[in-house]
Order: sequence, then C-alpha cells, then structure tokens
Amino acid sequence: MDETALSLGTIDVSYVSTSAECSIGRCKHSNEEWGECNSRPPLFRSATLKWKETLLSRKRPFVGRCCYVCTPQSRDNFFNSSIPSLGLRNVIYINETHTRYRGWLARRLCYVLFVQERDVHKGMFAKNLTENVLNNSRVQKAIVDEASEPSVPGSFAQMDPKAVNKVKKKARKILQEMVANVSPALIRLTGWVLLKLFNSFFWNIQIHRGQIEMVKAATEMNLPLIFLPVHKSHIDYLLLTFILFCHNIKAPYIAAGNNLNIPIFSTLIRKLGGFFIRRKLDQSPDGRKDFLYRALLYVHIEELLRQQQFLEIFLEGTRSRSGKTSSARAGLLSVVVDALFSNATPDVLIIPVGISYDRIIEGHYNSEQLGKPKKNESLWSIARGVFRMLRKNYGCVRVDFAQPFSLKEYVNSQSQKPVPAPLSLEQALLPAILPSRPNDTVDEGREASLPNTRDITSEPYRRELIANLAEHILFTANKSCAVMSTHIVACLLLYRHRQGTDLSRLVEDFFSMKEEVLARDFDLGFSGNSDDVVMHAIHLLGNCVNITNTSRNNEFFITPSTTIPAVFELNFYSNGVLHVFIKEAIIACSLRAVQSKRYRNGTNGASPSLISQEHLVRKAASLCYLLSNEFTISLPCQVIYQVCHESVERLIQYGILLVAEDDQEDVSPSLTEQQWDKKLPEPLTWRSDEEDEDSDFGEEQRDCYLKVSQSQEHQQYITFLQRLLGPLLEAYSSAVIFVHNFSGPVSESEYIQKLHRHLISRTEKNVAVYAESATYSHVKNAVKVFKEIGVFSQTKQCRDTILELSTTFLPQRNRQKLLEFIMSFMVL
Repeated sequence: MDETALSLGTIDVSYVSTSAECSIGRCKHSNEEWGECNSRPPLFRSATLKWKETLLSRKRPFVGRCCYVCTPQSRDNFFNSSIPSLGLRNVIYINETHTRYRGWLARRLCYVLFVQERDVHKGMFAKNLTENVLNNSRVQKAIVDEASEPSVPGSFAQMDPKAVNKVKKKARKILQEMVANVSPALIRLTGWVLLKLFNSFFWNIQIHRGQIEMVKAATEMNLPLIFLPVHKSHIDYLLLTFILFCHNIKAPYIAAGNNLNIPIFSTLIRKLGGFFIRRKLDQSPDGRKDFLYRALLYVHIEELLRQQQFLEIFLEGTRSRSGKTSSARAGLLSVVVDALFSNATPDVLIIPVGISYDRIIEGHYNSEQLGKPKKNESLWSIARGVFRMLRKNYGCVRVDFAQPFSLKEYVNSQSQKPVPAPLSLEQALLPAILPSRPNDTVDEGREASLPNTRDITSEPYRRELIANLAEHILFTANKSCAVMSTHIVACLLLYRHRQGTDLSRLVEDFFSMKEEVLARDFDLGFSGNSDDVVMHAIHLLGNCVNITNTSRNNEFFITPSTTIPAVFELNFYSNGVLHVFIKEAIIACSLRAVQSKRYRNGTNGASPSLISQEHLVRKAASLCYLLSNEFTISLPCQVIYQVCHESVERLIQYGILLVAEDDQEDVSPSLTEQQWDKKLPEPLTWRSDEEDEDSDFGEEQRDCYLKVSQSQEHQQYITFLQRLLGPLLEAYSSAVIFVHNFSGPVSESEYIQKLHRHLISRTEKNVAVYAESATYSHVKNAVKVFKEIGVFSQTKQCRDTILELSTTFLPQRNRQKLLEFIMSFMVL
C-alpha cells in the first residue's frame, strides 16, 4: 500500500481493493447504485460543526502528550514541532527499500533480509537473573522465614537446614516459571513468521512515525522503559514486541498471567521475553499470603530494572470484555514504584500505549458476557485459533505510543501538592441520593485528609500515589486509542439508527461523526472514501448487520441484528468510540435529570425552560461518580466539577445550550458566548496548587441560567448522547429494582449470577429497552458500585464475600430514592 494514501481526504488503496471483495461477499453494489445522498441534514454536521467549519479537513491530531501539570519537564522532552508531521506507517508493508539490497532476489526475500538486519543480540538482555534473585538479601530472608515457620500454628519452630534447602528448591522452581530466557534467534524467526501471518489476516498495522521517534529517543536515556498498553486481545502480547523489533528497539519483558503457562506455548513465550505471574500475587494455594512469592517477584522486577531492561505490563490485568478500558490493577506497577524508591534504578520512563482493532482476533466475548465461565487456554485452543485466523481477515490495527514521562518526576510533583483524602463513592453520592439523611457531606469527607507526609513509606500516601499513577496511565492510553471504522458504524447503528437506515444516510452520518472525532482531538484508525470505509466496516461486522434491498432508488437498507449475541457484539465495538463523547453524554443525561426535577418540584417563579448551570454541573458530577467504575472520565489531577463546567461550555459553543441574560430572556448566541467569557476567568483545565480543595470549582462564580436549543438537529444530537449511556443506566436501575427483593445474606458470586439471569430474562422477554444492558460486565460493575456507595455491607468468609443490605438501605424508601436518582438520568 502506498503510504502517501494515509493522509486525510485521500483514498486508502487497501479500502478500494477490499470494497470490491465486500461487494462480492455481501451485496453486489457499486457506488453509482447507492443513489443520491439523502436531502436530510446529517445529524452531527448540523448539530455541532457549524461553529468550526474551519477545522474540517485539517491534519490528524497528535495524541498521547503527557500531563503538563504532573510531568511538565517530560512534556518538553522527546518532542519537537516536527514530530506530528512525520505521519503514519504501515509496519507490515515491507519491500526491498526496507533492506540494504536491491534487485529481483531482494524483492523475493525482502522479509528474510529485513528480519536479518534487525539489531537484536544476546547482550541486550538480562544476565544471571535467577542467581541474582536467589542471592538477594530480601529473598534470602523470605526463604529463612518460610523455613522457620512452624507447621502447627501456635508452636515454635527452629531453623532446620533441610527445611531451608527445601524452600530454596521451591524458590528456584518458582523462578523457572517466572524468569524469561530470551532468544534473539527465535525473536528473528518469530518476526518473519508474524510478518507472514499479520499480512494474511490484517490489512495493515499503522503506527505514527513521530511516536516511534519519541520512544527511540527515550531508549537513548539508558533508563528502563515500562510499556503499559490497554488490553483488548491476546495478540497484544506479540504486537508490541513485533513493532519494537521492526524499529530496532529492544524487546520488553512481558508480564503474562499463568493461565497462558501452557506446554510448548509457554516455552515460546519465555524465549520471546514473556514471564508468567499468578493472577493474585499474594495468594498461596492454602489461602494465606505467600511472602516468598512476593519477594521473588519484587526482586525479579527490581533486577530487570537494575539491568535497564524494558517491561510490558497490562494494568487492566485481563482483556477487556466490554470494549472499554477496565479499572486498573496496580499490583505490578506498585513493584516498579517501590523499586524506584529502593534506588534499583535512578529513574523509570513510563509509556502508555493505545491499541485499536477493526475486529479483534477473538471476534467477540459473547459467551462470557452471557455469563458462561471462561474457558481455560490450551495448546489445542491456540492451534484452532491460529487456523481460524488464517481463514479470515480482521481489517486494520492502530497502535499509538504516548509520550514517555519520568516516573521520578511524577512522584516528586505529587509530593509537592496537597494530599486530600480520597473521596469515596459513599461520601460523594449519598448526599445526592438521600439529601434528608444526617449530614455526612463531601466537605466533611475531605477534611479527613491523609497524614501530612510525603514519605513513600506512609502506606496511605503510597496507595493513593500508585492508584493515581495507574489512573493517569490508563486515561492517557485510552485517549491515545484511535477510533476505528467498525466503532463508528456500530455506534451509529445502535444509538442513532437502531431501526435501520438507508446506506447513503449511514455514509453521511459516518463522515460527519468522523469529523467530530477529529475535532475533539482524537485520532482515526482509518482513511479513505467514506463509502468504501463504511462497506469495509459492515463487512467486518458480519452477521451483526442485516442488509436488504429496497425498491426506492434501488437503495440498500442497513439494520442492526436484534439477537442478543449480535447486540452484545455491536456494543463491544461501539464502546470503542464512547470515550470521545462520554463527557457530553453525561451533560446530556444530567440535562434530563435537572429538567425532570424542575417539573416535579415546580419552578419557584422562574421560567420552566431555564436551567441553573450550577445545578447542572452538580448533577453531572454526581453522574460522573456513579459511572466511575465504567470510565476514567478525568485525570486525577483534574477537579471533576471543572471538567463538567468545561463540558457545558463546549455545548454552549455548539449552540446546543444558550445562556440567558440576567432578566432571563434569550440573547443571541454570539453575545452569549462573549458574556460567558466575561463571567468566568480564563479556563483552568488543571487543579492548581493554590486552589482551595474545600470548595468546588465555580461555587464562587455567579450562577447563570441556560436554555436548551429547540432546533430539531440539536434535539436529535442530545437524544443521541443520552442513548449512549442508556444501556448503563438501564442496567443500574434494573439492578436497584432487583435489590428490592433482596433476601440476604448471600455470597457475592451467587448474587451476581442471579442478577445477571434477571437481566438476561428481561432482554429475552423484550422488556429491556437496550438488550446490551444485560452484559455480564455491567452486572459486575453495578454490584461493585452498590458496595462502594453503601447499599451492601460485606464480610469476608473463606474466599468469598458475603453481601447483606446495609442499615442505610434497609428502609424501602431509601432504595426507592436510589432508583429515582438513577432513573432521573434515563430517557426511555
């Protein structure tokens, strides 16, 4: 594929060639047969783009810059003004120009020549890992402690040399599983194999040259690099190593779950830099904390960092089953932070990585979303998966490396800031849900601050630091993820054209939504003519999309399939674009909540069409807290109220919200925007050190009133935004209704299964408005939120958690108030 075809507005050759393939397989249809474009205005262009026509057809945004509040020095490093203009490259497009040779033979052997010229040798990788770890004083102490542990609790035990030797053998056996033995020859061979395989089932794998240049500059600092990608597919493990190998960057050591420790396959993974760790670090088979394993893992990571090796860690812990970024599990990240403070290395460079697929090689996770247990990986299942992949094409892949930042700089910047106590969901939401409850307000929660210390040995400060760091990384990685064509088409079919639409109208809305994504500084993982790209996406979505031919202008009519597995799959891919519109969707749902409350309680003499901006922001902030387990809505260094204020400002810029004058009469939009700029100070996206943590942003500003534009296009856009959160809100509200019949105590796992069966039953009976509300991930997150806001009290019993209704929500009226709170945001 000609790489010049990757710029916006040009036709990507891969799509042109494939559109014909799509036509043969699904519907024989040429561009001329699609008919003229529908005369109705496309939703997104008319709703939001009129105010910024000059932004259309601009260059791609450069994503992944690091935070200029937490890491200002890193933001200036590795970056210059020419970096964004370097453009994209298809990594799997290799020909003779990528080698030192020319001619017919070079063209035939270009893959072999390319991998042979890559710079990979044994001296790059760690040496004597096993012995260095075993000889470490911390491991020696853990061995002695375990050998001295009495076999009978309460009795005394003396150190027995035989017991020490037995524990040493156990430690060496653990390290055999944990330590990778990298083979440069196998990396080269695997590089050649992956070039062949990736070219057979991917159309392209795009990376940004400027991002790779930043990573290369980081490697010259002689510091360990930590790559932290989002986790969507098993292919993630190989993808990063392959891309780095192609650019002469040392392969990272990859932390993989021990579920992949399969005969033969595990040997291959270790030779490529993978090492296996337990899914639960601190749990031994008998349920007690395994201090020996913890010490071995800690020292192993420390030794890798000491030898300036690169690491690849998946913060989410497991592949996302929902298509959204999951919550962080910061166990290994905490080991890296501890290693930094133990002076194992002078610094560590952190690189978040976004990965986007047109279609994941697993296809979907419907069986697990339907509540079926996850199947264990096996050599046979891997072999079947490879053969299945070779028979299909999975479209395009986009990998984005965010700007590297210094972990030491991040930690130092946090130590110079105020240390407010982490705000629990119970403190944040209960005052909004139960306003008549005895006052335990947000301010009181904030007053109970963390100990006034910046010492990493302070456990509360350390935990908060690591949690914020993990959230920072995941937010950046998620924001770096490019939006793929399948994401946009699935989103439009589910939340704009659920009853179906003409193909020409779908193409129009696709083009407009693509421009909207770019205007919000998110990048796209595709290019080319919208007609071809839409056909490409429809082809990849397969049986999830139905195509019928209508008699009117011989137009094709596109409808999403209504079967539960198909809707679940469409929802998975639709969630790939949700992070682009999430803040506006929260404001749109909060508009609904504020308006419904005004109509219920009366307007106290004010115009019923006017909305208090302060009430709207507070309502939006409460919804942000409610959905905090579903999305990372803002960075930890941002104030959630300010984020909501800025989202309201964006809707004002679009003309969807209009600011009323003091006399509560309408003013022209242009005057409104001028007055709005005068009412608020220069917008501060980030929390400043001098900001009063006890007061919410905007509280001291004079409140103003807003009106919702009544134009048809704006109303349609608001409805679209509200529908984006419809499945989540329906899942949560259905879970609250299920709580009304709660009979406890009950184990958490059993309760989740019962709730999931209830939601699936609602969907099968066509009671549910959104079939995708019944996914297993929604059920788990709903129960997690209910525990955190205090609906359930929980006690540990063996390895299970027992749930009971808390005293706060024992009264039926309080559960009813929770239901009313959630349903106030919903538009049915």
